[in-house]
Amino acid sequence: MTGTGRSGTEGTARQFTPCAVVPIYNHGRSIAATANALAAHGLPVIIVDDGSNAETRAILDALVAGRDDLRLIRLPVNGGKGKALTAGFLAAFEAGYSHVLQIDADGQHDTADAPRFLAEGRAAPEAMVCGRPIYDDSVPKARLYGRYLTHACVWVETLSFGIQDSMCGYRLYPLAATRAEIARKPLPARMDFDTEIAVRLFWRGVPVRNLPTRVIYPENGLSHFRMWRDNVRISAMHTRLLLGMLPRAPGLVLRRFRRKDPACAA
Repeated sequence: MTGTGRSGTEGTARQFTPCAVVPIYNHGRSIAATANALAAHGLPVIIVDDGSNAETRAILDALVAGRDDLRLIRLPVNGGKGKALTAGFLAAFEAGYSHVLQIDADGQHDTADAPRFLAEGRAAPEAMVCGRPIYDDSVPKARLYGRYLTHACVWVETLSFGIQDSMCGYRLYPLAATRAEIARKPLPARMDFDTEIAVRLFWRGVPVRNLPTRVIYPENGLSHFRMWRDNVRISAMHTRLLLGMLPRAPGLVLRRFRRKDPACAA
């Protein structure tokens, strides 16, 4: 699987050449359906194995064998979703891709919406396209209501309603800006990754488009969210981001007066 080659200048806009990055940790039962569905849409897929067990490793080896449209990156130990995504993003950038479609491996996200994300990215290649979940009855109510606290924190951290859902792991990133932000300051290694990268890219001036997309919680699905551990991390992240917002507040306010808020219609 190859990209288009490195551009001469890191910040130079590339032709729209997207790929998908799928982090996986022991989701052996669902990864083939997710990867094959993305590949069917013409997307090269980078799967990042975040230290999975032997059964999942065997499934991944069989899945990518002889495939040019699938690439497997294997991390030696489990480091967390954020670490796996960071590795995938950097690999995609080095391969010459311009954008990354991030999607979970557990079957929560509707792969049929991949062309819609790509169409938004093609229309506004400088933008981050964030999935805005449409849930069915499978969503745990505690998880659903808990998200609203993070939404409120993010609206304060950005002084904007531009990011309508910062926790959805289904989104399209412009890689040049994302890589530059990773180089500026490392991103969180675990579940706080999705929110922090969204806020930091917003601070960087990356426009945001919000795309409604169906999200389910599969029956007997494997979740790696740990209520106490990850909520502590998320609380620390919001403290960090709120403090980071303060020196940026004048610029964020000024941005709203100079141009339309970076949010695009959902």
